[in-house]
Amino acid sequence: MKSKKPTLEDQLAFIAAQHDVYPTELFSALVRSKDEGKKAVGDLTVEFRGKAGNQSIFLITKEGKVVAQFRVPNETLHRTDVSFDSSMETGRVRKEIAKQNPAPTHLNIDDLRVGMKKINVNATVKEVAEPSKVHTQFRDNAVVSNAVIEDESGHILLCLWDQQVNTVHVGDVIEVKGAHVASFKGERQLRLGKNGSVTILEKPIGH
Repeated sequence: MKSKKPTLEDQLAFIAAQHDVYPTELFSALVRSKDEGKKAVGDLTVEFRGKAGNQSIFLITKEGKVVAQFRVPNETLHRTDVSFDSSMETGRVRKEIAKQNPAPTHLNIDDLRVGMKKINVNATVKEVAEPSKVHTQFRDNAVVSNAVIEDESGHILLCLWDQQVNTVHVGDVIEVKGAHVASFKGERQLRLGKNGSVTILEKPIGH
């Protein structure tokens, strides 16, 4: 059985996982290097090398060493709906992320990268948004609320759904377990999914 050829998204997700950059940043660097000639993203340099028919050729290097070279159809570079969600889920990319980020028991918020799974974090709740009702493709009228949580390294949004809403309050010290890091409108979010949980370790004095 012939294995299917990796898509551009798969290739970029793998390179991004290897070099600790966001795949969306890498794609954006491809697009911009076509106009600007070269674009840096993290430790990588993306260079536009010319055209072949309706494709553009790009070279990605790190400290002068070639990481990858590939062709991208020009229409792909104009797409605004390029998504890396499914590519970040492939076994190859997940293995690479695990290799680059061996899972310590708890991570600092500043170290979280989009695509990481099974994340444990201890943090303090700084803000909790008013819950709002949303329609999803799976069910009507889900209730969602975002909390801003922080530790000494930084802050991140924690997305709370349905029965999780109203479980945490400003000032609570919480432990988030088994979450994954997603991106929404360009902002990192911790999502609990089916297997994640939030435990309140300490409540503010007086509550």
